Amino acid sequence: MKHRAFIALGSNLGDRVAMIETACRKMDATGVIRVLRTSGLWETKAMYVLDQDKFVNGVCEVQTSLIPTKLLDQLQAIENSMGRVKVIDKGPRNIDLDILLYDEKKYSDPRLQIPHALLLEREFVLRPLCELIPERSLPAHVSLPGGSFQFHLSNLPTSEAPMSPLTPLAASQPNLTAQPTRDTRIMSIINVTPDSFSDGGKNYNIDQTALTETIKSHVATGATILDLGGQSTRPGAVQVSEDEELSRVLPVIKLIRSLPDTRHVAISVDTYRAGVAVKAIKAGADIVNDVSAGLMDSDMLSTVARLGCTVCLMHMRGTPETMNKLASYPDGVVETVGRELLQRVQAAEAAGIRRWRIILDPGIGFAKNQEHNLELLRRLGDLRRYPGLQGLPWLVGTSRKAFVGTITGVKEAKDRTWGTAAAVTAAIHGGADIIRVHDVEEMGQVAKMADALWRV
Repeated sequence: MKHRAFIALGSNLGDRVAMIETACRKMDATGVIRVLRTSGLWETKAMYVLDQDKFVNGVCEVQTSLIPTKLLDQLQAIENSMGRVKVIDKGPRNIDLDILLYDEKKYSDPRLQIPHALLLEREFVLRPLCELIPERSLPAHVSLPGGSFQFHLSNLPTSEAPMSPLTPLAASQPNLTAQPTRDTRIMSIINVTPDSFSDGGKNYNIDQTALTETIKSHVATGATILDLGGQSTRPGAVQVSEDEELSRVLPVIKLIRSLPDTRHVAISVDTYRAGVAVKAIKAGADIVNDVSAGLMDSDMLSTVARLGCTVCLMHMRGTPETMNKLASYPDGVVETVGRELLQRVQAAEAAGIRRWRIILDPGIGFAKNQEHNLELLRRLGDLRRYPGLQGLPWLVGTSRKAFVGTITGVKEAKDRTWGTAAAVTAAIHGGADIIRVHDVEEMGQVAKMADALWRV
């Protein structure tokens, strides 16, 4: 399949993200089209026909053996197989697949024009396209203006309703968006290990009734994501077997899914093992939270791609046993963490993970010393704008960590609430979308106040 093409993806009916993901799977299933990379997904108000729901738009880069007209035929066959009915031109549709670019060619016939005639006037096309090929220009000898796609994007008129990238977390709750007025999501930590640094095994091997009350309390006080950990990743933690990790987390997933109070909650499994990810997702989890971003298990990224779930990629070096020896950043911690996370994003995309399924975590406390942690919190906004990472959502976990205790002089992790509150405030000011916390009620109040200050 020697040809490269860029396909616009759009939907504004039904489960819009699911429609686009189905279309991508169907392209891969043809045997003559292979999706190489995807942009993020961006939500925008409809153009032209305004009386319709918001669109979700993206772009994918594909490899194909088909000539342009045959590629168009295949894309229309996919649309038809998904039940698309075109009621009015530019009106509502459950799936829309348009060829934007094909190699470096110009092509025109009554059915198809490449490059797409309206490419340069549509922010909902240009913005996702610039996530893939910002410096590329249109083919030579076309009637459209020259210049890179990034140049054309930067020269579009300012939109009254800014586009927002979105990330699906779970079918039971709204997508994560980057709207300026968004609420920070609260991810609560439920460690079911005997050796957690923060709670000393509080939830390990406890009575199901007591665990149920803990879960209900976290949800009642504002948690919308529950992060379950069956393997401690504190410095020097003993690594248990995969079977032991599964024996700890699977019963909790099943318990959460059995409770009426938690139907709207997303479940995240905190694991670096692909085998644990598979069984956890099948048991009802929604998100894989991998502290190693796929580095500790070479099967993790391809497994997540196959599962089709959302993944959090955290910056870490080495393993929990070795990471503290690797806290050296001669190029600067923000620059280096950005560069190394970009490498993990690229590895995830190469493995088949859709960009709209990726969340990033700077890895506070992992292969970082106190000054590194503070620098990342002070300059989280700079990290979010690192070239190639723009538009991706961020999770930040500072809760009860050692650097908070060192600065505040609080020895016991469970007593570091006030220091954690200041760190959480800094994370939200820097643009964090999700905060990962132990003290859900207290940090929920902190997040509400920080949101009121900076997300208005």
